[in-house]
Amino acid sequence: MSQYRCLYLIAEPSLQSAAALQRATALAQASGAALHILTFFEPTTSMRRLDQVDQALLRESALQQCRHWVEDQAAQVRAKGIQVFAEAICTDDPLEEILIQIAEQKPDMVIKGAQTESELLRTFVTPLDWYLLSECPVPVHLVGAIIHPLPRKVIAAVDVSNTEEQVPGLNQRIIQAANGLALQCNADLHLLYVCDLGSAHLADALALAWETDFTEDQRAALWSAFTAMAERFSVPVERRHFVVGRTISSIADFAVQSRADVIVMGRVQRHGLEKMLGSTAEHLLQRVPCSILAVEAV
Repeated sequence: MSQYRCLYLIAEPSLQSAAALQRATALAQASGAALHILTFFEPTTSMRRLDQVDQALLRESALQQCRHWVEDQAAQVRAKGIQVFAEAICTDDPLEEILIQIAEQKPDMVIKGAQTESELLRTFVTPLDWYLLSECPVPVHLVGAIIHPLPRKVIAAVDVSNTEEQVPGLNQRIIQAANGLALQCNADLHLLYVCDLGSAHLADALALAWETDFTEDQRAALWSAFTAMAERFSVPVERRHFVVGRTISSIADFAVQSRADVIVMGRVQRHGLEKMLGSTAEHLLQRVPCSILAVEAV
């Protein structure tokens, strides 16, 4: 059964984009979905300093190069029997243009090569990936280095602490998205929960000594909730993973050790300092060798 109708690929001439194109092509071929490929050209600061005539000439030249490149990519995908739409645009605001197109086309998934920027660079420039994770209304699949174009091991990373109180139904959406991807790819679905007893959502526990029974009681309650969730979604025992540790480092370590292809996790709208610091998904982009599929809250 097909899980996807339309896939939307944001492409650019880079190694990350090449991996994303492989993933998008494999998913479109497996599902029979149409693939829309978008590449964009953003005018540089030096170009904006030119007079209007020279600026227009350079924009058109750069745009023609983008069109030739994306049409070449599309032709290779069409040769595999996939319905492909290719477009190149010149824009001063890529995010706004992407969100407009997504609203019009309503794709099942946005796919893009993951940007791996240094901490210092991200202090001054926020990558498009972070904006997509924050603003995109559909699942965002950020593709890292890939071993298998079509995923073979999909990890649903859930939170059984107080997520349901803060974002009702998010765990269900994560598991459904992960299961849909796994079914489409004939991949193994695993369920992961990192029990981070030192995280903010268990701040009350920090007021007590770690040696008290409270910690073990809390861990037992979380284990019980995790087991109940696994049972509810019929995840086999051997594919359930309850890990105690720090959230980001533990998920990253698990991804490496398990040779995961995709980690599926949730994302929520953030504000203030939380928005500045970034989400778990955003920070994991710099730590995991695999890809991330971020599912939005509703």
